[in-house]
Amino acid sequence: MLELKNINFVRNGKTILNNINLTLDLKKFYVITGPNGSGKSTLAKIIMGIEKPDSGVIIFNGENITDKTIDERAKMGIGYAFQSPALFKGITVYDLLTIASGKKINKKEACNLLSKVGLCAEEYLNREVSNSLSGGELKRIEIATVLAKSPILWLFDEPEAGIDLWSFQNLTDVFKEVSKASKGTTLVISHQERILRIADEIILMENGKIKKIGNKDEMLKSIFRGSCPKGAKVYE
Repeated sequence: MLELKNINFVRNGKTILNNINLTLDLKKFYVITGPNGSGKSTLAKIIMGIEKPDSGVIIFNGENITDKTIDERAKMGIGYAFQSPALFKGITVYDLLTIASGKKINKKEACNLLSKVGLCAEEYLNREVSNSLSGGELKRIEIATVLAKSPILWLFDEPEAGIDLWSFQNLTDVFKEVSKASKGTTLVISHQERILRIADEIILMENGKIKKIGNKDEMLKSIFRGSCPKGAKVYE
């Protein structure tokens, strides 16, 4: 479904990604983890087209997308959620979901999307996407916009960043539901054990390289035995 071949990325003389080779299969939930600065977020941005690799090839559903733009990749079925959701002054939640879907959706359809991420739709449809919403609410709304696009590949960059524990616990439940309902593939960047435990496979990165890939049971045993590099230990 997605294949990265010999991906390299250098900025300001520093190698961020070093010869990355990775294949993601359809209908699987992957989590990328590892120390800060290991290249996790950069890898997600390269998949989405936010950054362009210095060398290497990206194949998505059999097509070379290395030179395709963010918009072109989005139309092909790749969705991306940032660490910090964007704010849109003057735009309501309903407007944002309509824009994300790429078509006119009615309020019932918008309500269904919000319900999937655990929000009481009636209370949120007409609210402005601004800092009047909490971090947890913004995260859920952003996930709803990704759902509205119905992507084949979902990318989430540290979805737990900046939200409180209660919101995070509920966010984990949302990911479980998304994983069950999705016909595509989910890739989440996270250090959090609760998210690691719902993965089909865990990808461990270190110093711009993929150190190890395995099923969650195998990888978590390895992590908790202390075999992870310093800084990569996951936490509750």
